[in-house]
Amino acid sequence: MKAFIFDLNGTMVHDMDYHTQAWQHIFNHELGGNFSYDEVKPQMYGKNEEVLARVFGPGRFTPAEAAQLAHAKETRYQEAFRPHLRLLPGLPEFLAAAHARGIKLAIGSAAIPFNIDFVVDGLDLRAYFPTIVSADDVALSKPHPETFLRAAQLLGVAPADCLVFEDVPKGVEAAARAGMDAVVLTTTHPASDFAGLANVRHFAPDFTGAFFQTLL
Repeated sequence: MKAFIFDLNGTMVHDMDYHTQAWQHIFNHELGGNFSYDEVKPQMYGKNEEVLARVFGPGRFTPAEAAQLAHAKETRYQEAFRPHLRLLPGLPEFLAAAHARGIKLAIGSAAIPFNIDFVVDGLDLRAYFPTIVSADDVALSKPHPETFLRAAQLLGVAPADCLVFEDVPKGVEAAARAGMDAVVLTTTHPASDFAGLANVRHFAPDFTGAFFQTLL
């Protein structure tokens, strides 16, 4: 492959529990909800305003209100996750090897820049990822393929020559709709949740397995 496109949360860093807990707190303590963790977890994909619309219905919040709630959620997530901020095992070595071999790298995430910067700058990854597509860069988030197609365009690589790394079914569906194969990190969902998605090339808990050397 000529390019690797990485989702961020749950794929590069194992942080989805922290996102879920942060939203659960906002839903229950600031918005008067009574949601269990298991009820919130399936909503953890797409843009923040889309999460709010799925849970509370479209039109419940103005754009300004949704932005304020999203910032409060991300601040809470970052405070909780900061002591645990690290790449998944094997990923530092995989990124270094891919970069050395001239494989182009990009991040394609539904996260806002505030959260992407928290990870990328907190782990000093900016040199690996000159190309980043965030929630602010697309009109339609995953499972729409715009995020990954935009990343391929910015990289100057045909979609068929890109391999996506994802952790959620909606992300893998977006990759399929973009004409890209995917590797699934099983940090958030078991392999069984990806049934029917024929573009999955491999399942792995992290980046330490011998499979990843075959991609380089």
